[in-house]
Amino acid sequence: MGIFKKFFEKLKYTFKRTELNDDFYDELEALLVSSDMGVETALDIMDELRDVCKQKLIKDIDHAQIQLKQLLIEKLNAQEIKFNYPLIITVVGVNGVGKTTTIAKMTKYFTKNKKSVLLAAGDTFRAAATEQLSNWADKLKVKIIKQGEGADSASVVFDAITSMKAKNVDVLIVDTAGRLHTKTNLMKELEKINNVARREYSNANFLNLIVLDASIGQNSIAQVKAFKDSVNIDGIVLTKLDGTAKGGVVYPIINDLKVPIIFTGFGEGVDDLAPFDANSFVEKILM
Repeated sequence: MGIFKKFFEKLKYTFKRTELNDDFYDELEALLVSSDMGVETALDIMDELRDVCKQKLIKDIDHAQIQLKQLLIEKLNAQEIKFNYPLIITVVGVNGVGKTTTIAKMTKYFTKNKKSVLLAAGDTFRAAATEQLSNWADKLKVKIIKQGEGADSASVVFDAITSMKAKNVDVLIVDTAGRLHTKTNLMKELEKINNVARREYSNANFLNLIVLDASIGQNSIAQVKAFKDSVNIDGIVLTKLDGTAKGGVVYPIINDLKVPIIFTGFGEGVDDLAPFDANSFVEKILM
C-alpha cells in the first residue's frame, strides 16, 4: 500500500480499542500530529470529535471512526474541480519535487480528456530541464516551445502564447526554474512570466500551481508561503503519495493557507496523477 503505511498500522491498532476513553483520544491525537498535520490542526480536530461524540452520545469506537472520517472530509473543504479553457498553467516548485514529471502527468491527463496541450520550456537556467521536458513532449506527442539556455523565460512564454492563440490550443503548461525562496531574482522572473501571460492572452484562464513533495511534511507549508509572497498560488499538486509520505500536511495547507489541492501524484507512471478527491484521500487514511 505504501502511502502512510506505518501511520495506517498504528491507526488501525488504535481503532481496535474496545473503549472510547481518554486513552483513545490521546493516542489518536498523537497519531494525527505524527501524520504531519501539525499540533494546532490535530487539536482542533480532536476537540471537534470529542464534542460530536458527546452530543450524539457515541460510546463505541466504530461510530467514533465514522465521525472522524466525516470531520476529516469536511476539513478538506474540497470542491469539484472544473477547468475552463483556454487555460494557461504556470508550474512552480523547488528542485527535487518532481516538477517536470508532474507536467508530463498533467499533459497526459488533459490529452486523455480530449484537450490539446502545448508545453513551454520556461526553465531556461538549466539545459537539462529543457531537454527533459522535450523528451516528454516527444513521448506524449505534444508540441513544445523552447529557446536556448539562458534565454529570457518570459520571451519563451510570449512565443508559446502566440502559438497557443494561432492554433486554438486548449491548455498551455509553462515549466519554470526550480525556485528557492532565498533567490529574489528568480521570484521576480516568475512575476514577469505571469505578467506577460496575462497581458498577451487576457481572455485566457490562469492557474499558478505549486508542486509539493508530500514526504517533506511541514516544510511544504514554508514553501507555499514563500511563493505566495511573490505570486498568487491558485492550487497545489501534491506528489509522491505512493511512498513513505504521511500527507497530513494537506490539512494546515488547506485550512490555514487557504490553498486547495488540485492534483495528487501517487506513482512514477505518466498516468499516476488524478484530481484531488477528499473522500478517497480520507478513505486511504482510515482504511
